[in-house]
Amino acid sequence: MSEPGARTADSPHVTELKHREAGLSDDDVLGMYRQMLLARAVDERMWLMQRAGKIAFVISGQGHEAAQVGTAWPMRRNQDWMAPFYRSIASVLTFGMTPEDIVSAHLAKGDDVSSGGRQMPGHYGAKRYNIVSLSSPVGTQVLHAVGIAMGAWVRGEDVVAITSFGEGTSNQGEVHEAMNFAGVHRLPVIFVCENNGYAISVPLDRQVGGLSVSARAHGYGFPGVTVDGSDPIACYVAAKEAHDRAQRGEGPSLIETRVVRLTSHSSDDDQRRYRDPAEVEVLREHDPIMLFGNRLAAAGLLTEVNDNALRAEVKAEVNAASVHAEARPDPDPATAERWVYAEGAD
Repeated sequence: MSEPGARTADSPHVTELKHREAGLSDDDVLGMYRQMLLARAVDERMWLMQRAGKIAFVISGQGHEAAQVGTAWPMRRNQDWMAPFYRSIASVLTFGMTPEDIVSAHLAKGDDVSSGGRQMPGHYGAKRYNIVSLSSPVGTQVLHAVGIAMGAWVRGEDVVAITSFGEGTSNQGEVHEAMNFAGVHRLPVIFVCENNGYAISVPLDRQVGGLSVSARAHGYGFPGVTVDGSDPIACYVAAKEAHDRAQRGEGPSLIETRVVRLTSHSSDDDQRRYRDPAEVEVLREHDPIMLFGNRLAAAGLLTEVNDNALRAEVKAEVNAASVHAEARPDPDPATAERWVYAEGAD
């Protein structure tokens, strides 16, 4: 697990929390920090298991934790719906999934909640948590979220849908169609673009005209905002406002969170081949866990003792989740065609 940062309270990188102005309690922000630690620990454990040959593929969310926890925090469990993307580890954990759920899915266990071992790694989803499994074609989860919002609107249900995607995905036709449709019908959906500056190996200035994803929202007839993705409180404020708008029937919102990608695109990628070595070297200085931990310490809410205790607690939780996940049954080969072909047909 990542170690605590060494910045002091008088560092220019440490800013006031101002969480109470946002309607968050001390317990809320400490809970956010723990969720960020938990997501990072699960992520790092999956990398270790992949290197050990237990998991076939990992696509990481390291560097995205603050944005994901912050934007998921206002969502109502078991009422609202989420359509995540392949980096959404912290998002789905905040929305209800457990570390064991996530590790079991990556191990393709027969009883994993996402698909019973039928999806590739990173395809988070679980009916019991109102999380829709994403499909492999990039950006299609955005259409799914809009469909959920449309269904809720037609039925008169108090439901808000949230979906996440990268800035590379924002250039797909499905995303345009989804946002345009949601804007026309003023649907209760929140679009979250987690902009880490790279669409696999393609930098932002080669993929997004104008360099801003949130600016596109105006063309669809709803608000767009860009926030610091290393600040979970700023992300929470933007998501809470979007959630309130959706509940009032005022339609969708687009939130662009500027985040860092601390790892390569996936376990099959080596970012050192296309990113300046100096850029990669300084990435850890922008680690959202370190930055938020320092802000909590500066506010007197987190001591070194408390931090170490939280990290030990999270490590123990992930250790137990890994052991339990590995002990779960593998899929029965006799069921390989289930949910693939129609059953009981003549």
